Amino acid sequence: MLELKHLTKTFDQFKALDNLDLCIPTGAVYGLVGPNGAGKSTAIRHMTGVYRPDAGSVTLDGVPVYENTSVKSRMAAITDDLFFFSGATIEDMRKFYANIYPKFDNTLFRQVGEAFNLPAKTPVRRFSKGMQKQAAFWLTISSRPDVMILDEPVDGLDPVMRRQVWSLIMSDVAQQGTTVLVSSHNLRELEDICDHVGIMNQGRMLLERSLADMQGNTIKVQMVGKIPEALEVLHRSESGRLTTMVVRSTMEKASEILSAAAPVYYDILPLSLEEIFIYELGGVNYEIKDIIL
Repeated sequence: MLELKHLTKTFDQFKALDNLDLCIPTGAVYGLVGPNGAGKSTAIRHMTGVYRPDAGSVTLDGVPVYENTSVKSRMAAITDDLFFFSGATIEDMRKFYANIYPKFDNTLFRQVGEAFNLPAKTPVRRFSKGMQKQAAFWLTISSRPDVMILDEPVDGLDPVMRRQVWSLIMSDVAQQGTTVLVSSHNLRELEDICDHVGIMNQGRMLLERSLADMQGNTIKVQMVGKIPEALEVLHRSESGRLTTMVVRSTMEKASEILSAAAPVYYDILPLSLEEIFIYELGGVNYEIKDIIL
């Protein structure tokens, strides 16, 4: 289990992380989401031991991460600012990773290489952004880490390669029990792969739970008629006689309430992760604003 407890980090007078709590269960695929500036990248740099916390702790299975080589050898990360040695080919980088990670799998490295088919003799720094991202993922998954930390791992990849990368990640989780954290703005993709989600805002954890619980306890209701007082309405909008609401409830409880109220019409729909994200961050106040140019 990778855990952040009461984590605080300040840069000059700016508090990037403010008493942040975050828990990634072993074997989970955890989606970390939040608006720009929420503190996600700062949190990731603490998870990987790059930053020393001002206060709080970062532990893997109860052992501190910062300046702990044995713990870091169990973790591999793809960050938004990829690094490769100047002039190094993918083979040079393979040798480097194999010296750092005790479980580096050369057989897997060859198998994944067949899927990516990157130039063997070209320095990685001369690759395109998408090719560099493929190279980073190739090296990362071949390291056989217990924990993979991925910051926008498929950004810059074409749709076919995106699917290939996600397929390899999910296969690794299923076969090896790898714990995965994915930070991404593509909520539609996260919804397909994650079983736990944390929503950050202003350096704090706004909401953290399993995706099933999150989607099961917040729903969308469309109805024509008087709104029952028993519904806990988080947001509502109207189009003619039709009222659309985001409601804090299970589908079963909402169905009982609406059936008893007998409106002219009603329908109950699950919320997408993107809709949950928008409404948890303030509903209509976080939606796209109309700007007159």
